[in-house]
Amino acid sequence: MGFRKLTDQEDITNQYENDLDEAVPLTESAKPNDEKQQRGITDDVPSHLEPYFQTKPTFGLTDDQIQDRMHRFGRNELQEKKRNKLWHFLSFFTGAISYLMILSLVLTAVTGDWLDFGIILGMLIVNALIGYIEEARAESSITSLKNSLALHSKCWRNGRLIEVLSSEIVVGDIIVLRIGDIIPADARLLGVGASGEAIESDIQVDQSSLTGESLPAKKKPGDIVYSSCVVKQGQQQAVVVRTGPNTFIGKTASLISVTTGSGRFQKVINYIGNFLIIISVLLVLIIFAHELVEEKIQTGAITKEQVLLALNEMVVLTIAAIPVGLPTVMSVTMAIGAKQLAKHQVIVKRLTAVEEFASVSILCSDKTGTLTKNKLTFDEPYLTEKYDKNDILLYSYLVSEIATDDPIEFAVRTAAEKHHPQVNNDGSHTVQGYQIVSFKPFNPVDKIAEATIEEIATQNKFRVAKGAPQVILSLVNGNQRAEEMVESFARRGLRSLGVARTVNGLNQWELIGLLSLIDPPREDSAATLAECQQYGISVKMITGDQGIIAKEVAGRLGMGKNILDADELINPSKSEKEISDACVYSDGFSRVVPEHKYRVVELLQERGYFIAMTGDGVNDAPALKKANVGIAVAGSTDAARSAADIVLLEPGLSAIIDGIKVSRIIFQRLQSYALYRITSTIHFLLFFFVITMVEDWKMPPVFLILISLLNDAATLIMAVDNVAISRTPNMWRLRLLIVLSCVLAIALSGFSFAHFYIFRDVLLVPPGVLSTVMYLHISSAPHFVIFSTRTNTFWWKSVPSLVFTIIVLGTQVIALILSVYGAFGADPMISSIGWPYGLIILAISLGTFLIIDVIKVVTITIWDKFADKSRNEFTVVPTFAKKEKSKAAKFIQKQHQQKLFHFGYDRAERRESTSSLKSY
Repeated sequence: MGFRKLTDQEDITNQYENDLDEAVPLTESAKPNDEKQQRGITDDVPSHLEPYFQTKPTFGLTDDQIQDRMHRFGRNELQEKKRNKLWHFLSFFTGAISYLMILSLVLTAVTGDWLDFGIILGMLIVNALIGYIEEARAESSITSLKNSLALHSKCWRNGRLIEVLSSEIVVGDIIVLRIGDIIPADARLLGVGASGEAIESDIQVDQSSLTGESLPAKKKPGDIVYSSCVVKQGQQQAVVVRTGPNTFIGKTASLISVTTGSGRFQKVINYIGNFLIIISVLLVLIIFAHELVEEKIQTGAITKEQVLLALNEMVVLTIAAIPVGLPTVMSVTMAIGAKQLAKHQVIVKRLTAVEEFASVSILCSDKTGTLTKNKLTFDEPYLTEKYDKNDILLYSYLVSEIATDDPIEFAVRTAAEKHHPQVNNDGSHTVQGYQIVSFKPFNPVDKIAEATIEEIATQNKFRVAKGAPQVILSLVNGNQRAEEMVESFARRGLRSLGVARTVNGLNQWELIGLLSLIDPPREDSAATLAECQQYGISVKMITGDQGIIAKEVAGRLGMGKNILDADELINPSKSEKEISDACVYSDGFSRVVPEHKYRVVELLQERGYFIAMTGDGVNDAPALKKANVGIAVAGSTDAARSAADIVLLEPGLSAIIDGIKVSRIIFQRLQSYALYRITSTIHFLLFFFVITMVEDWKMPPVFLILISLLNDAATLIMAVDNVAISRTPNMWRLRLLIVLSCVLAIALSGFSFAHFYIFRDVLLVPPGVLSTVMYLHISSAPHFVIFSTRTNTFWWKSVPSLVFTIIVLGTQVIALILSVYGAFGADPMISSIGWPYGLIILAISLGTFLIIDVIKVVTITIWDKFADKSRNEFTVVPTFAKKEKSKAAKFIQKQHQQKLFHFGYDRAERRESTSSLKSY
C-alpha cells in the first residue's frame, strides 16, 4: 500500500502532528483512477435501500420497525460452516503415531495374526473415539465461552440510548461508535455525536484487518465504516447499512475466537513424542536387522514369510513403545483446565494459555477496577471564588460522554442527574437552558474532553473542558493554589479531575475547580496480594494517576512504595540497563499511558520473566499481545478482549490468582505425564534392545499390545488427579526432565533384568511362564512409577486422588488376572503363572516404585545443587530501590536465594493468536 510500517513500540494514535492531518502514503500519490485500488474498499450501497437509512438520530427505530427489518434482513451474524463429522472423525487416524499403527495393522493381516490385528484395530478406534469425543466437548465449551463474550453495541431505539447485542442490530439502526469499539456492522457516519451534538474531530478507524494498512484511516461524515474494524479515536453516530453476510467482511461471529495455536507444552510434547518415535524406530530397525542376520546364520536363507513375521514383531514392539495416548491426554487435560478456569470466571480464549498462565512470575495489574473497586464517589471539591458545587457539577456534565460506561463519566452523570435541578433525569441526556453544539470526547493520549455549549436564552457560546489536572491547569496557564490542592488530594488517596470554561468568547480559559473522587481498594485486594507473594508472584501496580496517589494506594494494600514514574521508562539520559533495573525493582508505575505498558512488558521479558499484563482499553491491545499472558479485565473494550488470551468476567485480582492456581495444577499434570511417558518408553526400549541382542529373547506380541493398551488408557485419568499447587512459577526444565527420565529408566531396567535372570536361571521357570512373568512385571513396575512422577518430592507428600488410584491399580489387577490364568489361547510361549507368582511380582513392583521414588528425589536434589546454575547473574539491588523500601527487590532477592526463577525465556516460544484483529 505504500504506507510506512509501524513498529510495535509506536503508538498509532500519535502519528500525526495534530488531529487534522491525514494519513498519507510516504510514496508518491496515487493517480485518481487508482484511488479505489489504493483504498482497497468500495463504498457502493444499493440505492433501493436508501429509504431504510432515513432513521432519525438520537431517536432510532421503533420496536415494530426492528421486528420488520429483522425478518427482512436477518440477524447480524454469519452462519458458521459445519464440517463433515465423518471426515473429522477420520482425521484422528492421521499423524505419525496413527500411521505406524495402521502399518502394523496391515502387516498383522498379511501374516494372519488376527488376535494382534483385532487388538491394534481396537486401539486405533478407541484412541480416535476418545479424541473425537473430547474435542467435541472442548468445542462445546468454546461455543459457550464465545456466547459469554458476545459483542455489545450502544444503540438509539425508541428515543433511548441502550446497549444491545451486536447480533441483534438491524439495517437502519442508529449506533454510537466510540474509541475502543469493534464496529458491529457496515454503517454510514452521520457526523453528529452521541447526543446529537456536532463533532470536533473526525473518527479514526483501524482497517488493517481489511486492507493491511498500518495507520488508522480518517473517516468523514457520510463515509462507510466496516464491520470488524476498530475505532481508534473519536465518537459519532452512524446508521447501519449492511448486516450479517451482506457486510463487506462480516466477521462479527469470529471476532471473539478461541485459538488452539501451538503453546510451549505442545511444542515440548511434540518434540518429546517425535524424539521417542525416532529412537523407537531406530532401535527396532537394529533389532530387525539382527533378527534377519541371525536367521541367515542359522538356516542359510531368509524367506519372505520370515521377513514378514520379523517385521510384524518389530512393528508391534514399536507400537508398544511409542506414546500412543499422547494427543488424547493433551486434549483431555487442556479441556478440563479450561472448564475449571471458567468456573472461576476466567475465560480462556487460547487453550494453551492454560499452561502458560502457570509460569507467570510477574503480574502487572491495573490499579483502577482490579486493585480498587472502580466505584468512584465524590468528596469535597476545590472551587475557585466565582463558582459553587452546582456550577462544577453542571459544567462537568455538559462535557461528559453519554455513550460510555467509564467510571468517572458514570459518576459525573449519576451525580448531576440526581442532584442538579437543570439536568433532566429522563434518559434524554439534556440540560435545561443549554445545548451542546459540538463535542470532542476524552482520549488516553490528550487526557482531556472538550465541548462547545450554547446558552439558549442569550445564544452565547462558550467552551468547557474536563480532564487530568495537569492538562486543565496548563490550559488556564497555571494556578498555584489548585496545584497545591492536587497534591493535598493525592496525599489522601483522592483522584482529581479539573474543570474549566471559557469566558468572553471561546479562547480565554478560566478554572472552575477540581473534582475530588475516591476509589477505595477492594476488600479482598490486600489479602490477595499477600497470597500472590506466597505463590511466588510479584505484583506491579499500573496506574495513570500521579505517583503520590499510587504510593498512597500501595501503602493501604501492603505493597511496596517504590513507584516509578512512567517517563523514566523512556528517559534518554539513562542507559538501557539502568531503565531495565528500575523496571524490575519497582513496585509499580504511575502516570502510565498504554504505550508504556508495552515498554514494561518488553523490559521484563528481556530479563527472563514470564509476564501477565491486564488491560481494558483499545490502546492496551499491543501490550496484551506482547505479554506472555494478556488478560482483559471485566468491562474491557471489544478490542482489548479480542487481543487478550484470557478474559475476566468479574472484577478484582482474586479471579486472576484463582486462574493461576488452576493453571499450575494443570501444568503439574502435564509435566507428570511427560516424565512418566519418557521414563517408561526409554525403559521399554532399553530392556528389549539389550535382551534381544544379548539373549535373543522376544516377548509374544499380544503382551506388547496389552502393555500399551492398558497403560495408555490409565494415563487418561491423570487429567483429574490431585496435585499440590506449586508455590513458585512452573517452568519447563527440559534438561532435568531428560536426565531424570534416563536415570529412572536405567533403574527400572535393572529390576527388569533381575526378574528375567532370577526367574530363568535361578527359579528355572519354563519359557511360557517366563514370558508371562516378564509381561506382568513390565506392565506393573513402570506403571506404578506414575505415583512418583506426580510430584518432585516424595510421593506421600501429595496423595493421589481415589479415582486415579483405583484406575491405575485396576489396570494391573486386569493384567494380574490375565497372567494368573493365562487367558491367551493355546500359545506355547504363554503360560499361566498362578496366584503366588502373580502377587509376588506385583508386590515387588510396588517396592520398586518406592525405591524409584527415592532415586528421583536424590537425582533432583543433586541436580539443583550442582547442575542447575542460573544463566543470569543476580544484579545488585540499585540504591533507589533500597531508599524506597522496594518490596519487589526483596521479593526477587528471595527468589534467587531459593533458586526458584529459571531464566532464559525464549521469545520465539511466544504464540501469535489467530484472530481477525490483526492490527497489532
